[in-house]
Amino acid sequence: MLARIRRASGLTAIFALAACAPGEAVPPGPPPAPLAVYGSTATMEIAPVLLAARDFYPGGTQVTDGGIPNLFGETASHGGEPGFADVATHAETQALRYSVEHPGIRIILTVTEGHYRIIARRSAGIDSIADLKGKRIATLANTSAGYFLARMLEQAGLRFSDVEPVRIAPLADIAGALDRGEVDAVAIWEPHSADAAAVLGDDMIAFEGTGIYRELFNLNTTEENLADPVKRRRIVAFVRALFDAKDAIVCDPGDAQALVVDRAGFAPDQVAGAWSHLAFPMSLPDDLLDALVREEAWLAEQDGRPVRSREELARLIDPTVLAEALAQ
Repeated sequence: MLARIRRASGLTAIFALAACAPGEAVPPGPPPAPLAVYGSTATMEIAPVLLAARDFYPGGTQVTDGGIPNLFGETASHGGEPGFADVATHAETQALRYSVEHPGIRIILTVTEGHYRIIARRSAGIDSIADLKGKRIATLANTSAGYFLARMLEQAGLRFSDVEPVRIAPLADIAGALDRGEVDAVAIWEPHSADAAAVLGDDMIAFEGTGIYRELFNLNTTEENLADPVKRRRIVAFVRALFDAKDAIVCDPGDAQALVVDRAGFAPDQVAGAWSHLAFPMSLPDDLLDALVREEAWLAEQDGRPVRSREELARLIDPTVLAEALAQ
């Protein structure tokens, strides 16, 4: 079923690209009520969500800073605002972490893929991934960036414990920490990775994660929300708004980039320069479950808990909302 949904979503994008003209964003009938949408507004990945909320969701809504914990009235670990979310964005890492305590979490759409890379200093004696052993690497160990670093280290037969992870706060100072020599490398999402590359100049070496790991920045909700017919209709309508947002981004990413600049406080050239490291599938990738299974094993080891089975993890993915949105 996931494969059929992915192909259908791809055709939608092709037709939109061919037309590349504004269409009717609001479907006929009474508009749905506002939806409580939460997500980290300090990320580039949230761009389509911001655009969908502002321009395409017919009920009108805003995106509140937060994430998956807001689905349960909790405050996200990165800060954000307390409150109950109907839908919330987060990387797949956090869906796995929070679903241990809240097994009713459901992944309903992959909004953005983030293509990560390690930025390192050649003058620190780093010419290969193997040379990262014993180095100080700026990352966030309990996030998708930490998992990405672990996967990259595996390519050279290294473990996460073979490096010294360094947490830099605020994240905006990661490039500065690299420039000051406080760390030897950076493993983080954009635009902080691009900022790090810029400060090193000719002393920079990059290790791309292509084919090894990509962040799956998903739209999440709960089993309870999906069982509520009224909320379900609103959630389906928001997924359709995300389709429209993707089409608009394919035609011209300027509006989406401007929203990220406004909400996250990044500079326009920061966002534009790092934009190529993002993709917007608006689907459920065929390998989503495989990715969850592989990542679950790593997270369980880090947390000292049992590994959940493939069958348990499969229940976290609900393709029915996407199927309904595509059928409308």
